[in-house]
Amino acid sequence: MGFGPKWCHRCRRGRIGRKPKPVIVSALPPVEGFNPLPSPQTPREPIVLEAAEVEALRLIDLEKRSFEEAGREMNVSRSTVWRLVESGRRKLITAILEGRPILISPA
Repeated sequence: MGFGPKWCHRCRRGRIGRKPKPVIVSALPPVEGFNPLPSPQTPREPIVLEAAEVEALRLIDLEKRSFEEAGREMNVSRSTVWRLVESGRRKLITAILEGRPILISPA
């Protein structure tokens, strides 16, 4: 993995509205996902975290930046950062409570 900012193109959900603005992601995580231990007997559908959600969680929860600072660094609005963080937290909690694998999408 190279260092430096990367552009992450998000997808809109549905057909109405404009395409989402690209998000700047400083670096992709070195892992592609996580599996629960012990592995469940029946395989469960994985939870997919977008690179933008991982970046927002890193800036807000790990580096303790404000939503405004994170928005400036990611080149999006404060409310977009808030939505990405809320979505990422919801997905992580769901994966932990349901014992589902987590995949990190690079784009």
